[in-house]
Parts: sequence; C-alpha cells; structure tokens
Amino acid sequence: MILPVSDKTFLPMIAEWRAYEADVAASPQKKMYAISVSHGGSEEVCVFEGFVRADSRTLRLAERIAKLLLWAYGGNILGVYGSDEVFEDLRRRYMGGERSFDSGFMSGVYEAPFEVRKLSTLPHRRAASFRVGGNLKGCRIGFDAGGSDRKVSAVVDGEVVYSEEVLWHPKTESDPSYHFREIVTALRTAASKMPRVDSVGVSSAGVYVDNKAMVASLFLKVDRSRYGAFVRDIYLNAAKEIGAPVTVANDGDVTALAGSMALGEGRVLGIAMGTSEAAGYINAEGGLNGWLSEFAFAPVDLQSGAPADEWSGDYGVGSKYFSQDAVIRLMERGGYRFRGETPAAKLAEAQRLLEEGDPLAATVFSDIGVYLGHALPLYARIYDAAHILLLGRVMSGRGGELILKRCREVLAADYPEMTAEVSVFEGERVRVGQAIAAASL
Repeated sequence: MILPVSDKTFLPMIAEWRAYEADVAASPQKKMYAISVSHGGSEEVCVFEGFVRADSRTLRLAERIAKLLLWAYGGNILGVYGSDEVFEDLRRRYMGGERSFDSGFMSGVYEAPFEVRKLSTLPHRRAASFRVGGNLKGCRIGFDAGGSDRKVSAVVDGEVVYSEEVLWHPKTESDPSYHFREIVTALRTAASKMPRVDSVGVSSAGVYVDNKAMVASLFLKVDRSRYGAFVRDIYLNAAKEIGAPVTVANDGDVTALAGSMALGEGRVLGIAMGTSEAAGYINAEGGLNGWLSEFAFAPVDLQSGAPADEWSGDYGVGSKYFSQDAVIRLMERGGYRFRGETPAAKLAEAQRLLEEGDPLAATVFSDIGVYLGHALPLYARIYDAAHILLLGRVMSGRGGELILKRCREVLAADYPEMTAEVSVFEGERVRVGQAIAAASL
C-alpha cells in the first residue's frame, strides 16, 4: 500500500474497513447490523448494512462509519439495528460524550433534538432527488462566498458580462455587519452591469435550509447567541437590498452542478480543497439528493495520533488533509517556517516554493495526492460517481498537477476497481462555470 512520505503513520480508513470486512466474513461469530441516518420532515432514510462481531475493533470502526454517514447524508436521527454493543457505544458518544459537537451541529441544522435509536427491524433505504439550477434566461447574479475571497458575476442569458474576485476575511470577523456589507457591495456591483436583476444565486460554504444559513464556517467568529437571526437571514436580506429573489446552495453542490453542466452528465462528485474541504454531488437524474456532504468533518485517517480539527475537536477528518491547513501542517512538519501570517499567504508561499523547485514542497503536494487516493474509494462507498472533479486553491497550478498525478497512482496500485474519472476543474472553466451554475439557481 502506498503511504505518504512525510506521514508514514497514516492509516487510511478505507484500508482498515476493507481488512475488517475480510476478517469478519470468515468469522462464525459475525452478525448483520445496519446504521441509518435520517431527519424529521424528510422521507429519505440512508442506510449502511454490514457484518460485525463483538470486539473493540468493531466499536472503533463502527463509530467512524457512523460519523462518515452522518456528515455525508445529514440528519438528527442515528439508527442502529442488529448490535446492542454498537448502539450503546454510539449512544454514549453522541449523547453527551465526545461526539457532542456532531450531535449539537445536527440538532441546529434540523432544529430538532438529536437521537440515537435502537431499531428492531432492518431499515430500508429511501432516496430523494430534486432538480436545481439550469435556468439561464434573463439577467442573473451569481455570488460565490469563499473563505478568502468573494466572487460575483453578472450573467445575461447564460453569458458572463462581468466578473470580479475580491479578497475578504469573513472567518476572522466577529461583527456580522462586515459580512453583510461585503455581500451587498458585491451584489450591487454586479447589478450595475445589467439593465435589471431577475434573480440572485448564492454559492456559500455551510448548511442552508430554505435559503437560510443554519450553520456556516464563514461566520465562525460571530456570536450566534447575539446575531443568530441576522446571520441566518443574511442572504435573504442582502438580496432585498437590490430587490431580487435569491436561492442559496452549499458551495460543494454548486461545484458539482457546474461540473455536471459542463459535462452534460450526472453522477458528478465535486470536491473543493481550499480553506477547508467542501463537496457536492449531482446524481444520475441530474438532481441533488439533499445530503450535507460536509467532508471537512468526515473521517479519513484512523491513526491514533492523527491531527485534530480545531472546530469539532475530532481527529483524522478531511479538513486537515484536503485544505490549505494540510499544506501548512506538512510543510511545518518537514521543518519549514513560514514568513506569511495568514493561512492563505502560507499556501501561496508553499506554492511559490514548489514553482521554484523546492523538494519539500514537492513532497507535501504529492503526499496530499496520496491522502486523496485513499479517500476517494472511501467516498465511493456512498456516492455513485462516474466523474470526480477536484478544484480549489490547493488544486491550482503545479501543486494540483502533483496531487492529481499521485492520486491516480494510488488508485491504480491500491484500488484498481475504481472506475470514476478523476480530473481537475480549474482556471477559466471554474470561474465561469461556477458563476453560471450559481446564477442558474
């Protein structure tokens, strides 16, 4: 198995999962179990089925699988069938234990208490699908709220007539009036380039329900106890400033939509590697499933000393492996001391070193490709993807080339059953594609 040069203790979750399945398949003590994820108000139930046996290895892996399902699908009801040991362990962890961040997050998103339920019958999967985007008629604004820059485009009958990118610092600002002012400024700038505004489409990191920001990392420093209602309705109120209706979607879903529109196909998984890791999925019918796809909190590394995410406190999750934080962490682990102060500046510094032929930088970006090569088969257990599109600042330039090259080598060597086409979605194709996709919401 190929491992990162700078992280030899990396333990791919998918490798451990496959090894466990092979061991349990030959065990006479195995029994069937299932984990389901759902939420009130939805008919969809997402289910994983497998076999387990009663030992500590089972509980460790089942907890990671449950967390992966929870952050991929989203829900406030975690169901367990067939294993009292797994049920009791998950209930302890999520109901006041070390997974309290996860249960609290889901309670906030779905505005209902989090539950871990013991199921007496095997749950059956029920899927949902709804169409988004694709409406390009008229004068439309596409706004993309990134963690380090905000992008806005004016789109007239599918043609981008104006586009701009402006640096901003939403994750370090505690006053939400800063965010509101920046958003309104961008919308007004785009509106000034068209005779009218028929609609606004917003692509933004976070979880959105009815165009309201339920949870969003852009407002990480904002005191939600004081400004909760203001933050929740921020895009609705910003659109009112220019007198247009608005549709808000997770940036990962908009990325996947942009890729699907460019390819003219469904079954597209988009993964954005920038300030964190975002994802979105367009299914075979060309629609969304309504899933969270918050890969930043989805586990990928099972090593005991894996780095911890600052927000959730959990270890081995995507935000530390597929973002600018991953570049910074591995560069510093190799002995480099950055001159830049912000994460974005440090990423740019590492990319500049790579262009200059620095061997440490080359190793770092190649190792992120190894991480990715082991993560994509894990994601493939949940997403039926024919196309996997990679984008974001980490994937730009020479670094993105090294990541993609090494990722493909890992897939070919360790996971030859993977058939999805993996490619980088970058440059003008991203800027215009993302703008049109957001505007078409």
